[in-house]
Amino acid sequence: MPNIASAKKRVRTTAKRTAINHSRKTRIRGYIRKVEEAIASGDAKAALAALKAAEPEIMRGVTKGVVHKNTGSRKVSRLSKRVAKLTK
Repeated sequence: MPNIASAKKRVRTTAKRTAINHSRKTRIRGYIRKVEEAIASGDAKAALAALKAAEPEIMRGVTKGVVHKNTGSRKVSRLSKRVAKLTK
C-alpha cells in the first residue's frame, strides 16, 4: 500500500486508465466480431459496412496506445482481404 501522496495518486490514475483502456479494447473486439460474423454469414454488403465501421475504431485504438500500430494495421488488412474475397 502506498504511503506517499503522489504514489496514492498514481494508484488512482492507473486504475482509471486501466478501466478506460479495457473498455476501448473491448469495443475494438466487438467491432471486429461484427465483421467476422458478417463474413461468416456470407453477406458481402453487411461485411463491407461492418468493416467501414471497424477500421476507424481499430485505428483510434492505435492512436490511443491500446493497440500497437502494426497490430492495428494487420487486423485491418486481414479483415479487408477477407471482405474483398467475399465480394468477388
